[in-house]
Amino acid sequence: MAAVEPLLVDGSVLEGGGQILRNTVAFAVLLSRPVSIHNIRHNRRKPGLKAQHAAGLRLVAKICSGHLSGCDIGSSAIEFRPGPIGLFAVLDIYVRSTLGDRLTYPTDFARWNECTPGTTNRHAARVFLPFIQRRFGLTPDLRILKRGFVPKGGGEVIVSVTPQCDPLPSVVVTDRGSVTSIGGRAYVAGLPAHLATSMRDGAATILSRAGMDPGLVNITAVREKPEEAIGSGSGIVLWAETSGGCVLGGSAIGAKGKDPEKVGAEAAEELIRNLGHGGCVDEYLQDQMIIFLALAKGRSLIKAGPLTLHTKSAIWVAEQLTGAKFLITELEGQTWIECNGIGYTALV
Repeated sequence: MAAVEPLLVDGSVLEGGGQILRNTVAFAVLLSRPVSIHNIRHNRRKPGLKAQHAAGLRLVAKICSGHLSGCDIGSSAIEFRPGPIGLFAVLDIYVRSTLGDRLTYPTDFARWNECTPGTTNRHAARVFLPFIQRRFGLTPDLRILKRGFVPKGGGEVIVSVTPQCDPLPSVVVTDRGSVTSIGGRAYVAGLPAHLATSMRDGAATILSRAGMDPGLVNITAVREKPEEAIGSGSGIVLWAETSGGCVLGGSAIGAKGKDPEKVGAEAAEELIRNLGHGGCVDEYLQDQMIIFLALAKGRSLIKAGPLTLHTKSAIWVAEQLTGAKFLITELEGQTWIECNGIGYTALV
């Protein structure tokens, strides 16, 4: 039998970044579809594969016994042919999609010790994972064993997921409700603890000025233990929970010479901006959820804020690879994202 020709995907379309690469490869594995991706990260200051992209690709190829060519740092083109799969689970956490063994056991299946700087980002744990658990019934668990900070990297992440054979359900999320609580975590590693406190206070000040009830805000300031981090760094993540079962986030990363109070303020301003548009998902979750909507069975409808370029790119990839159809309605700064998903069922 003649080999199936790979689907050619242009990595320079729309936002032209790593998301096109990640989502394309995830769909390729799920659908057993060979792909050839060129112009990888064409619109970035340094185009081509970075170390974390190459590491993620190798991980996915190993999981599905796939054949991968061109996977070198700086490469602008790869070809990927997934092997036979007994896999079902998609997690969009800076590989943005990770696959687990659906046929045998719901145990830890991957340790990725080459990722950086994704291990410093808690948006996945506080916003993305609760969303796919609440809306799609998935039960993922993310454990960050060790954080890797630029430039050393070396973070270690374990992701586990309970196998699921049935198609994902469609979802309708259009009523956000009111904010019931705001949580947060300001953290430092290899740096003085007072920097975390300053980030926390900077965020709290901005939230108070925006009219948030101080009684709803709980931001912790922590210094990571030396054995739990490689290198030094800092950051803060905030998340708002609502009466409609939604979670929206805001985050910022510290840098040498940057006022930590301003870092906290940036995270708070981002959260306030995400709350201000009235949608049910924040700007990051807006594009991260697209892969799940495409795979779900039936019509899904999500109310979001202004449509981002990342989301447009995610939709473009999903339609190219799966045949799912999206309908976008934009009105007065809000967006309704509708999708007729394919009802994906894992191959046995």
